[in-house]
Order: sequence, then C-alpha cells, then structure tokens
Amino acid sequence: MKKQQRADFQAIIKGHLWQERRSIVLSFLSMLVLTLTELLSPWPLKIIFDYVLLDKPLPTNLAWMSGWLANGKITAVVLISLGILFISGARSIFSYFQDFLFSRIGYSLVYTLRREVFAHLQQLSLSYYSRARTGELLTKVTGETEVFKDVFVESVLTSVAQVLTIIGMFTVLIWLNWKLSLIALATLPILFFALAYIYRKIKVSTRQQREREGRIAARVSEVLSSVTLVKAFGREQYEQERFDEESAQTLEEGIRTERMAAAATRTVELIKAFGMWATVLYGALLVLKNQMTPGDVLVFTAYLNDMYKPLRNLAKISTRLSRAAVSKQRIAEILDTEPETWDSESAVVVSQLKGEIVFDRVAFDYGTGNDVLHDVSFKVAPGHHVALVGMSGSGKSTIANLILRFYHAKAGTITIDGVNIEKYQRETLRREIGIVIQDSLLFGASIRENIAYGKPDATTAEIEAAARQAYAHDFIAAFPHGYDTIIGERGSTLSGGQRQRLCLARAIITHPSILILDEPTSAVDPESAALIHKAVDRLREGKTTLVIAHHFSDLDRYDQIVVLRNGRVIEQGTHAELLQQRGEYYQMFWQDRMSASPF
Repeated sequence: MKKQQRADFQAIIKGHLWQERRSIVLSFLSMLVLTLTELLSPWPLKIIFDYVLLDKPLPTNLAWMSGWLANGKITAVVLISLGILFISGARSIFSYFQDFLFSRIGYSLVYTLRREVFAHLQQLSLSYYSRARTGELLTKVTGETEVFKDVFVESVLTSVAQVLTIIGMFTVLIWLNWKLSLIALATLPILFFALAYIYRKIKVSTRQQREREGRIAARVSEVLSSVTLVKAFGREQYEQERFDEESAQTLEEGIRTERMAAAATRTVELIKAFGMWATVLYGALLVLKNQMTPGDVLVFTAYLNDMYKPLRNLAKISTRLSRAAVSKQRIAEILDTEPETWDSESAVVVSQLKGEIVFDRVAFDYGTGNDVLHDVSFKVAPGHHVALVGMSGSGKSTIANLILRFYHAKAGTITIDGVNIEKYQRETLRREIGIVIQDSLLFGASIRENIAYGKPDATTAEIEAAARQAYAHDFIAAFPHGYDTIIGERGSTLSGGQRQRLCLARAIITHPSILILDEPTSAVDPESAALIHKAVDRLREGKTTLVIAHHFSDLDRYDQIVVLRNGRVIEQGTHAELLQQRGEYYQMFWQDRMSASPF
C-alpha cells in the first residue's frame, strides 16, 4: 500500500519560486539598476568638488564634460547637479518595481504555504488532533506563515540588495585607493563575528517566544470556546491570572530578543564610528600628500556611510531570519506528520452500498499501547438496524470511528459489502455513510449552507425537502431570514433540539446507504426528542443503521443488539434473546428502567 504523498516544506518553497521565476528575474534586474544608482549617487559631488571647485584636470574617462566646463563653472555645476535628480528619479522608479514585485511574490508565498499546511492538516487522523491544541495550530497556520512574507519581502530583498551594494562599493573603493579600502575591510571580520554570536542567541530566544505565543493562543481558544463553563463556575479571575502569567513570560522573552537585536545594531554603530574615523583621518593625510583628491575622500566617506547602513540593517534582518527559522521548524512539524490512514493506488470508488458490515477480530488502540477494542467480531446484515450498548468507555464510538476510517485498525479486518474498507476511497466511502452524533456540530454560517454541507450543489428544493423530513422546516421558516439565517458558531444561537434536527437534515440530503446515530435524543427536551425519533424512523427506512444507544427504550425494535464491555463483545442477539439470557444486557436494561422510573 502506497502512502499519500506528504508535503515537504523545501519542495513547497522551491515550487512556488519556480512558478514566480519571471517576477523574480524582473525584480532582480530592478535590484541591479537600483544598486547601480546607489554606487553613482556620490559621484556628482566628487566631480563638482574636484574638477569644478578645485580646478583639477579632468581624467580621460570624463573628457566628455570638458565642453560643460568651457561654458563656465556655474553652467557646469548646474548641469552636473542635475545628475543628482536623475539618479534619484531612476532609484525611485526601479525601487517601486522591485518592492511591488517582491511584495507580490511574498503574499502569494504566504497563500501557498497556508493552503498546503491546511490541506495537510485535513489529511491527519483524529488521533493527531486529540494530542494537538487548536489555538497553537491556528498560530502555525496564520502567524508562522505570515512571517515568511515579511522575511521574503524585507529581509531577503534587503539583504540581497545590500550585499550587491557592498560588493560594488568595495570594488570602487579598491579601484580608488586600495590602501584606504583596507581600513574599511579590517572592521568586517569583527563585525560579522559579533553579529553571528548575537544571531545564535536571538534564534534560541525567538523559538522560546514563538512557543509561548502558541501556548497563549491555545489557552485563549480553549477559554473562549468554554466561556459558559468559566462563567458558571465564577473562574474569570483565575483565567485572567493564568493569562497574565503566560503573557508576562512572553513579554519578558520578547524584550530579551529585542534587547539583543538592539545590541547588534549598537555594535554596528560603534564599529562604523571607528571605521569612519580611521578612513577620514588617513584619507585627509593622503590628500595633504596629494596622493588623493578631496572628492575621492568624499566618495569614500559616502560609501562607508552607506555601507555600514546595510550592515546595521543586517543586524535587524538577523532577528527576522531567526524568527523565520523558528517558523520553518514549527510549520515543518505539521508537514512532517504523516497521515495515519491513506488510500491505495487501486482504491475502489464507492457509488452505492448494500450495507453489510462485518467486524472480524478487530483490535485497536489510540497510540497509547492500551487496546480500546479486543478481538471484536460481529455482523450487520444489509438493511438491518443494530444497537451498540455498553458502559462509557466500552468502545462504542470507536467502532463508529473505525467504520468511517477516522482511524486504522491495529488488527483484524472490517468489511462493507465483502470489501475491506481500507480498499475503498475514503471520501467516497464517507459520502455513503450518514452520521448524526450526540454533540451537534454546526458551522457559523447560514442554515442553508449547514444543511447542504455534504452536498454543496443541492438545490433549494432538495434543502427544503431534507429540512421537512427532519421536522426542521417550521422553525426555520419562523426566522426572519428563513434558510439564509446565520447561526452562531457551533449552532450556539439554536436550541439543542433545533441543532439536532439540522444535523439530521444534513445527513438526509446526502441519501446515505449506511446511517450511524449516536443517541441524537439524549440531550434534548421531550417534544424535540419525539420529532427527532420520527425523523430518524423515516431516515433509516431501507438503510443499514448503527445506533450507539445510551438508553434502553425502544431497543425491542432493533434487529440486533451488540453488548460491549471494556472493548470486548460479550453478548449479541435481539432484545428478547438477551433478556432471556439474564446476563450483562439484562442487568443494564433493568438498571436503566429503574433510573427512569419516577418512583
């Protein structure tokens, strides 16, 4: 069996950059021209100082300017100074194209990363989500991917442009006076050693900060999703104190990171001051000896000032790069997690099922090493209605999860219509299985969208028909906006009975071959329960139905009852047969009857 291909962080980045290769080439051409304007910017001043104000003879490469000087110094100064405006105009134009193109690439990179991470998350099994924290996953999908836009647009763009500028400046400086350029070069090893040391410290601190931010997001998500419980127990102050404590730790780590970044910037400033002092001192001495011109010293100081500016920025960039390195690791943690269930290359596409379900010596655990199911075997005939009963933790919901291929059985086989469910395409298999669980899950969207979730192309007539079958049409029509009414997240603006009937309508509209119900009436009022029972009876006609039963009323209407205890099947049969055996089912049945009695 071949595993589904796993997304790779490096492959995603390379693939995206290859798709954007034209924009990258254009942006780098703009960068080259921009670098050239940076190199040319001090030269109009040098020419004015040396060859106009100080009357030094023009070199052969500037002989074409002799006509300007012949017309007088004022004309020459005006014409040469216009070069400053020309260079600035060219810099603005090409800087615009460079920034626009890189921003476009950066935003599309974030879009690609988020799409790939989200797609991969949907391929992971439920066991992954039982270990992960929702808030931290949200931080990774949104916050960590956003870091790469900032890094790509600002850090990569800035660092490449500045490295090109530094190389160009040193080339010109060596050409002007190699001895003086050595003074500037002498400061670089010290500078890079200091920055590399601080960068390692920043990287460690940044990772700790990002992890703390992830924990804060997870905590906020958890508290907000359980705000009713927090208020019911009067724990607002407790949760506030926990949040303040975790936030304070994050604040402290963030300040520490910024302090090290500031130290890196100040280090560059000190080294720059030393380099400028040595350059001006030695350059002035060379001018006094007529070995250089004042314009040459002006070019040297201008270049050094511009050169140390990018080096100072590189100190800031190191902070962003360290954050990007941490974000890469956190995103890679998701992408490196392989799906625990997958389709084979020859997976069977399900069009319709008869509904025969067979468990043959099935064992399963949730990755803890403790089996939740032990040697479970039973058979459901097509069109039969079967109830799973047992104490909490006996394995009833696990059986439903295995049928839906949310998990992969540790041992044994599960077949539907004689075919191992591992050979079915998961998506088409799940489309043939309707599920209504005890915890009604609805989205914060319109009622129409929630009902048609399993069949997005459903017509208005189909949606309304499904709602009528689920006895939901009347209360939907009573809303001012009817089927276009937006409900709260998880259906919080509806009653329990209304939520369950919408879930039933969502299952009805897909016309499933198999129906799995997790006691949909256990947490609703009697009136809603009666309507739901009617809807369920109508829905399960002609379908194989598997019901996870928490109460024992109406179990005499089922074709078969499977009794579970501690992950094992201990009894099977009809309601009458199990009562005659006077075993586990008999005891649970009478305990349920006694607890339901008003006396």
